[in-house]
Parts: sequence; C-alpha cells; structure tokens
Amino acid sequence: QVQLMESGGGLVQAGGSLRLSCAASGSIASVGVMAWYRQAPGKQRELVANIGGGGDTMYADSVEGRFTISRDNDRNTIFLQMNSLKPEDTAVYYCNAAIRDRFTYRLLGHWGQGTQVTVFS
Repeated sequence: QVQLMESGGGLVQAGGSLRLSCAASGSIASVGVMAWYRQAPGKQRELVANIGGGGDTMYADSVEGRFTISRDNDRNTIFLQMNSLKPEDTAVYYCNAAIRDRFTYRLLGHWGQGTQVTVFS
C-alpha cells in the first residue's frame, strides 16, 4: 500500500518561512509527477506547485517567486520551501503524487492527509 506523509506545517508570522516535506512510502515501483495543493476554509483546493520526474517545475501565480518545490528521488520525497509568507497563504497543504505500484504496475494518484499552515499578521 502506498502512503504519503506531509510534515512541516505550523504557525508563522507574515514574512516568515516554512518548509514542507512529503515522503512517499510503500509498494512503489516509480514516482512520477508530484505536487503541492492547498485548500483554505470555504475555498476549492488549488494547485500550488508541481514537479516532474526530471525536475521541471510549475507554480501558481500567487506563489511564484516566493515558493520553491524540489524533490529527492532517492527518498521519494518532495519539499516546498515557502518564503515571504502572507496571511492569504493560510490553508491546509496537501501532497499529491502519481505513483506506479510495485505489484499491480498501475499508475495512480495519491493524496496525503494534509498539514496546516497558518500565517498571522
């Protein structure tokens, strides 16, 4: 069974920084695109950033220049470095990954449980 575990969320003052981590584990044959999403109260879940297997990255306009997504393929882990945080960044941040199962060889999307990020002014 494949699982994703996020960590690194917390309470931070506006202008501060946080670094989120997401580690994939279980019956993994390979990991493709991985991404960070976020969902604020009363809002739809939105894509924050994604990163391909080769390291190509894309960012939402709202975080461009402030957030950086990266990955460690040896550890099946991605990171989200968040700088210059704003109150509007407050949300639950979710990890998503396209993972090919070791036994079934099916490529499926998986979600983590989410980690809360709260930015106060």
